[in-house]
This record gives sequence, C-alpha cells and structure tokens, in this order.
Amino acid sequence: MTTKTNGLPGLRGADHIGFTVPNLDEAVDFFVNVLGCEEFYELGPFQFDDDWMQEHLNVHPRAVMKKLRFLRCRNGSNFEIFEYEAPDQNVSQPRNSDVGGHHIAFYVDDFDAALQYLQSHGVRILGEPTVRTAGPSAGQTWVYFLAPWGMQLELVSFPNGKGYEKLTDRRLWHPAYPGR
Repeated sequence: MTTKTNGLPGLRGADHIGFTVPNLDEAVDFFVNVLGCEEFYELGPFQFDDDWMQEHLNVHPRAVMKKLRFLRCRNGSNFEIFEYEAPDQNVSQPRNSDVGGHHIAFYVDDFDAALQYLQSHGVRILGEPTVRTAGPSAGQTWVYFLAPWGMQLELVSFPNGKGYEKLTDRRLWHPAYPGR
C-alpha cells in the first residue's frame, strides 16, 4: 500500500525569509542590537554583464546585489537580508494592503516587557495592543511596530495557547514548542 502525500516532496518547513532593505548595516544593527538576532555571514557583491540577475532572480539585468547577510533569530526562521541597487528599483516600503505586502511577527513570552523594551529603544509602535478574547485567536495579544526604515513587524504572544486549540489536536508551529 502506498501512502499519498500532498505538497512538495520532503518539505520540512521554512528555512529562511529574505527581504531587501535600503541600508544593510542599519538593518543588521536593528535586528541584532535591538531585537536580539545573531549575525552569521555576509556575501556579495553580485553583479553580472549578462541576463543572469533577470533570469535567476527576476530583477533588472543590471541590478547589483551589493551585499547580503544571514541572521538567526532564536527559534524561528533565519533572515537573508539584501541591499540592492537597480535602475528600476522601487524604494517604497509595501504596506500590508499592497500586493507583496508583508510583516514578520516576533513571538515573546512576556508581551508587556517586550513592548516596554521596544518603546525604550525609540521603536515606533502602531496603535495600542490588540487583545483577542474570542474566536480562533483567543488568548493572543499583538501590536505592529516599524523598523527604522519603515518595514512592518509584529510583536505577538499567546502564552496560554489560542482558542482554536480547544477544537482540534492539530497545532500551528510555535517557536516555543517547535515539535508540537
């Protein structure tokens, strides 16, 4: 008897999240010295006289990947942070409502302490924390904040689990309990 599986053969999970920033040194400083990620290595620059960049990365053929750095953020995905220069580069940071909009959520054990820490470092917090008391996300508290260059980030915590967990034995991945 053969077991049918859906999806990508051998999939284990997300290895890294890649994103482009306007200033790599500023971004690495923020992720390492404010958020607590750990820097691993740097590559670059990469520049080609043919269409390699367009063919392999879907960017302008004369784009220059000035540098990239890999960071680890505790028990979550690694970050591959790029700094590019390109003739057709869009320098506007996408919002969540834009196609390609995104954010990275950072799970913390003590929401209030983490929020106070961000505030003490002059990080811009967007609004007041949202506390979910009903529905599948019941038990979750979150708030968005911005990196110095405007990238959207989120602080999130649900130390007693989420509401959906009462309805199923299935669990979303969680950085504090990676095997559950």
